[in-house]
Amino acid sequence: MSYENLFTFAREAETILILNGGGNSIDKNFFYLTGAESGSFEGSAVIATKDDLKIITSSLEEEVARDTGHEVVVYDSRNGMRDILKEEFKDVNTVGLNYSSLTMDLYKELLRIIPDKEFIDVSSSISEARKIKSEEELKKLREAAKIGSEILPTILDRFREGITEAQVAAEMAYEMMKAGASEPSFSTIVAFGANSSMPHYSPHDVKLKKGDFVLMDYGALYKRYCSDITRTVVFGRASQEQKDMYEVVRNAQEESMKEIKDGANGKDLDGIASKIIDDTKYKGRFIHSLGHGLGMDVHDHPALGRNLDFILKTNMVVTVEPGVYIPKFGGVRIEDDVIVKKNGFEKITSAPTYDLIEVS
Repeated sequence: MSYENLFTFAREAETILILNGGGNSIDKNFFYLTGAESGSFEGSAVIATKDDLKIITSSLEEEVARDTGHEVVVYDSRNGMRDILKEEFKDVNTVGLNYSSLTMDLYKELLRIIPDKEFIDVSSSISEARKIKSEEELKKLREAAKIGSEILPTILDRFREGITEAQVAAEMAYEMMKAGASEPSFSTIVAFGANSSMPHYSPHDVKLKKGDFVLMDYGALYKRYCSDITRTVVFGRASQEQKDMYEVVRNAQEESMKEIKDGANGKDLDGIASKIIDDTKYKGRFIHSLGHGLGMDVHDHPALGRNLDFILKTNMVVTVEPGVYIPKFGGVRIEDDVIVKKNGFEKITSAPTYDLIEVS
């Protein structure tokens, strides 16, 4: 991460402070700035300027912190942490904070520790900086996409009548971690049959049977970076209706993806996919946006939505995921991850897409 690049967006602050609380209030920007690939860093902080970055942490995380190559200051007690912050900010007037992740308790604590400072919200500035991925980030995103893509044939080979949605989801998590992921990047969706009509369905003990759609929305977390893939197959022979749905979604993805490049408007890409679907008997059954940004968060930022003017830029990473959903019958979604390039895109997911797979 370039500190100078961050301050290109956050010009209003001299210094940025990222402060972590307990397990439920860890700011991912801590890891974005430090590059730490392990450790939880509860009760730790990052102080960043244009020229420097310093990690303040306890002895529990000292070794991991020093592995990042940044300056590390170790505290031995809560009072010790307060004293370090007071010293670090004694000559600083304006402090940039990520209000979007800072809890009220942590904010009140800061007011007690350094009460004479002007606090500035730099959350939108950090968000802007994170939209454009560095080469190191792109390497991690490619690997996350590779892991997620390459496990699919193994998973399909394990389909059998009577296996449950939850069992398939568990198999996917196991295979991704065996291939190098630290964990799934989000709660895996596996939906059989009519359950596939619900985009945010959670897997249950529903058993697989012949003729079912199987929709799998999943991703791998690799060195804190996410992939996000959706594939829809049929267990057994597909009906004509299932084939029709799949072909419409496949065409919507293919045609909208052709227009991805630096300077394209995400709203226009969504419009391409929506028009293709709405010109068929499935009008109105594409019920979500075409895609979103991808990075340390699986929904890193908005990107391809019908109600949002969003201009794509080189080295943004976005998903492309049109879908058609018919209540009580089923749904089809196809999702891939792409890197925006000057005159096109690089597709980093490779799991089979273009033909409807019938798993025997």
